[in-house]
Amino acid sequence: MNVTGMVHVNVNCSDFDASLAFYRRLGFELLAMVPETNTAEVAAAVGMEPYRVRGGILRLPGESTLIDLLQWVNPSDDEAPYPHLYHLGLARIALRTEDFDADLAELAEHGIMPIGEPAEVVWAGQPTTRIACFHDPDGTVLELVDLGSGQAASR
Repeated sequence: MNVTGMVHVNVNCSDFDASLAFYRRLGFELLAMVPETNTAEVAAAVGMEPYRVRGGILRLPGESTLIDLLQWVNPSDDEAPYPHLYHLGLARIALRTEDFDADLAELAEHGIMPIGEPAEVVWAGQPTTRIACFHDPDGTVLELVDLGSGQAASR
């Protein structure tokens, strides 16, 4: 294999404008709008019939991994993303923070509360990591992570 990095994570939403405002509040910037439709070949490559979306590519300043934020116009599905984190497949997106307490306070000012109490994760021989999970407007779970010494977390 010759994989060298991550390009993007796709997050589906029910209201692009509301979700864009939410992710902008977290510090993401809109790099480009996604084409409303694409070729039949692109649709087939992702296992779909031709479709229509409203979406954009988001990035945190200085980061290379992107969020592909999509509101599906046709087809569409308004079911919640998942009832719990132990389902199969992608579960949450972890976001590194430089000021955990200030970010939690700012989220609370906007009515965004942690799913549970913030917690400390203890790693043998590593600095303590602090975490707190919360939902985006459609229920996608995001995790705020304070790595302590700025080391990369792997779980």
